[in-house]
Amino acid sequence: DERRGRPQKLSIEDQLFLVLVKLRVGLFHKHLGHLFNVSESTVSRVFLTWMSFLYLRLTELPLWLPRDVVDTLMPATFKEKYRSTRVIIDATELRCEISSSIVTQSGTYSYYKSANTFKGLVGISPNGQLTFVSELFMGSVSDREAVVKSGFLERPFEFADAVMADKGFKIQDLLEKKGLLLNIPPFLTKGQFPAADVQETQDIASLRIHVERRIQRIKTFHILDRPIAISLAPIANQIWTVCAILSNMQSPLMRYSE
Repeated sequence: DERRGRPQKLSIEDQLFLVLVKLRVGLFHKHLGHLFNVSESTVSRVFLTWMSFLYLRLTELPLWLPRDVVDTLMPATFKEKYRSTRVIIDATELRCEISSSIVTQSGTYSYYKSANTFKGLVGISPNGQLTFVSELFMGSVSDREAVVKSGFLERPFEFADAVMADKGFKIQDLLEKKGLLLNIPPFLTKGQFPAADVQETQDIASLRIHVERRIQRIKTFHILDRPIAISLAPIANQIWTVCAILSNMQSPLMRYSE
């Protein structure tokens, strides 16, 4: 293509637009080359350069909200029983192509997904705003390990802040050491749940759904639809982080009245 005289330069605006199209629509480089009238090698170079730039700049933005801001934006649905909630967390997995390395394959294999994956941890404030996004880990990493390795516990919490999570997050001991509380659905010990536990399970599920909605919004960046190609594995963390932070720039996840 280059020998046929295709232009190899794009304006800064078109470069950024190309990258956003790649992230949002998930087009292959060959298709983007046709759309922007440049070679595949130019598309690759532009994408790699801009991903590094966007990652560096976007991760400078302060995601974590101060306690008083969380309280001000606290939806009514949280205020009655869970007003101490600082953050709701959940993990998600992104499929990846299989590496020829046996070590890497075993590390990325997720028994939960029965596939090779990367795992990322996401945290939102009660009003649905993204306040924490971890780097990507191998899919075999447990939710507990992800919490420890991600630096989540080093966030500037206030004493007696509460973390809301699914019951798979066995992190109560880790939070207690920090003076924090954990709100998770009750565990069934024997027989049936008491009525109060059934209600609490339903209450937490109805509030936790917002972190699932945040993850769904991140995954509307269709570059994450297909398994992450081996060629993109070195920048998979940049792609994931940029998509997560860009999702915060869209319309609010929840109306204030919620």
